[in-house]
Amino acid sequence: MNTTLTILYIITSIWAIGAIIYHGQRPSRSISWVMLIIIFPFLGALLYYLFGMNRRKFKFFNNREFERKKKYTYSLKSLDQPYWVNFESDLRKKKLNDLIKKSSGTKATNENKVSVLQDGGETFNTLFKAMEEAKEFIHLQYYILERGDLLNKMIDLFKRKINEGVEIRIIYDSLGSYHLRGRPRKHFQEIGVKIYPIMPIRIKNLLFSLNFRNHRKIVVIDNEVAFTGGVNISDKYIKGRNELGKWKDIHVKLEGPIVNDLHLVFLKDYYFASRDDEFNIDDYLVEQEPKGNAVAQVVAGGPDSKHPTILQQYLGMMNEAEHSIYIANPYFVPGEAFLQNLKIRALQGVEITLLVPKKSDSKMAKYAMFSQFEELLEVGVKIYLREDFSHSKIMIVDDDITSIGSGNFDVRSFELNYETNILIYDEAITKEVLKEYKLQCDRANLLHLEDFKNRTFVQRFLEGLFKFFRPLL
Repeated sequence: MNTTLTILYIITSIWAIGAIIYHGQRPSRSISWVMLIIIFPFLGALLYYLFGMNRRKFKFFNNREFERKKKYTYSLKSLDQPYWVNFESDLRKKKLNDLIKKSSGTKATNENKVSVLQDGGETFNTLFKAMEEAKEFIHLQYYILERGDLLNKMIDLFKRKINEGVEIRIIYDSLGSYHLRGRPRKHFQEIGVKIYPIMPIRIKNLLFSLNFRNHRKIVVIDNEVAFTGGVNISDKYIKGRNELGKWKDIHVKLEGPIVNDLHLVFLKDYYFASRDDEFNIDDYLVEQEPKGNAVAQVVAGGPDSKHPTILQQYLGMMNEAEHSIYIANPYFVPGEAFLQNLKIRALQGVEITLLVPKKSDSKMAKYAMFSQFEELLEVGVKIYLREDFSHSKIMIVDDDITSIGSGNFDVRSFELNYETNILIYDEAITKEVLKEYKLQCDRANLLHLEDFKNRTFVQRFLEGLFKFFRPLL
């Protein structure tokens, strides 16, 4: 038996390492997978097969079902052209806008109203109020729809709205909302909600449904108002749970021309998930009217994108910074290229501040994140540790450009997840977000290089261990 297991281990390891060499893209990521295969016999090879193989080159991204989503494109030219912005007088913003146009296919639009929602309580109060006022439809997409008081409240509201003739459509991530399966989903269906999982977990597509996640959070109501950001439908945002307490997060409410761009992201995902050939995207896009004076841009990316859109957005913002970069994220494990660029900007004299929670819902992500701090502190990056748990994904540049959305600063958001951010080119809104950011920094603990160097042996060991897995997180 031992001989058989040894032979099997050798065969699986050779296959996995051979596949890594053949399909590997970045040496750091490839080395991490090789280490995992060596340290964890059989398990490492299985994890690589499930999560590590570059399936962009495989059948899934060319099959008929996937083409349903890719082929159904819609030009907003006839609708939104009057609101497009070129930034001819601002080279920084022009270069960033051009980057996103080529990478994500969306353009910055003006005359929008953008309302920043600073936490879960404010987000849900505003969201439920808007849904109560719906007259035609509610379109909703979330990574996590979790059982609890919020979901029950949503079901009750939707039952009333459907009785009023409002159409309601929901799409959700099949893994993130795994507990929605069974009775909760049937309850939605029974009251008339059209609800579908994105890439449902089935044997025939297990490899893809496990690895590629739809991490977006989008709500569009009557073509009048839209919401997006980092907040999921979960009671953890309104009730304290375990040692993390009540989760903090940031969201945005949008009105104006940008609603069409965000709605299109939902509509294409819904078309793909529902397999409804009679569903017509054109019926749900309308001429938008001016609602404010903010310029904003949708940034949508995923594993089917030609470029790593979220990564390029963050790098583009970083490269256009003239004097300051502020980042908030709970899973700051962005990869070597991003870190080197961040250090270069710090050495060039750009003020860089990183705000992260001291505690985490993922020990591996926490220690992998902390393993980067010493090198960042050495080049002058300021790092603040929040005592509460913040799930926000924010990047602020030069007091006039802000990104809020679902995209984390990690490999999953850069390469494997479907994500959506809102890029806001507005000084007043940026100052509003920055004011709250700096307030949280004042309440947090500033890390000092010499103190951090004196951390315990155990913490250093855990950082060193999980440092190997940074490219895999």
